[in-house]
Amino acid sequence: MRLAVLTDIHGNREALAAVLADVTARGCDAIAVLGDIVGYGPDPGWCLDRIRELNCVTIKGNHDAAIKGSGADMSTNARLAIDWTRAQLAPDQADWLDALPLTAEIEGLALVHASAEAPADWIYVTSEPTATGCLRASRARLTLCGHVHVPQLYSLDMRGMVAGMTVKIGQAMPLLRTRRWLAVVGAVGQPRDRCPQAAWALVDTTRDEITFRRTPYDCGATALKVRAAGLPEALALRLLSGD
Repeated sequence: MRLAVLTDIHGNREALAAVLADVTARGCDAIAVLGDIVGYGPDPGWCLDRIRELNCVTIKGNHDAAIKGSGADMSTNARLAIDWTRAQLAPDQADWLDALPLTAEIEGLALVHASAEAPADWIYVTSEPTATGCLRASRARLTLCGHVHVPQLYSLDMRGMVAGMTVKIGQAMPLLRTRRWLAVVGAVGQPRDRCPQAAWALVDTTRDEITFRRTPYDCGATALKVRAAGLPEALALRLLSGD
């Protein structure tokens, strides 16, 4: 199976449309979405409906959960964007987000938005210690997550040691069967690794490989929409810088 893994779309219509076109062009067999369809971006309803139309495996992120929650633990800009997003969504759209599960599995791969260690606590996997907690909580050979907005790859060897790997964009990276793996996919709609191109991953379960991909899109057009919506200026600037 060639599985396209998308996460952290964040209401970015231009990025999602570009990635879905790329996914189709690369002949993927299935799509999985790891949450945060909404939040930050100017087109939450469109992105939600597009994912819902795909009828693919989809889980809940913290921004999705905040639509019917308080968002009290979020940053000021995130909370302002969530308040704006709530007003854009129809009741059935909010209900659909609320009903999404926190975790899922597809062909033995574990899917979670943040960390398998405590899915509802929204732990950021940003280091070998946090990756260790996630890998020890998940028994899958490959666990896929988002939340961080930066592509990362970790492995757990037979001695129980976790090591971070250098992510090579556009190159197939082998997932050795003697190890268990954790891939942090990066963000479709708001990358934070100093590259504004949309990030996603392609997992080939037949070849035991993962390829971290970047797809260019018109981030300037999305930034203009952010400003037109009256959302915080920092959210527009972040799209342009990828930081």
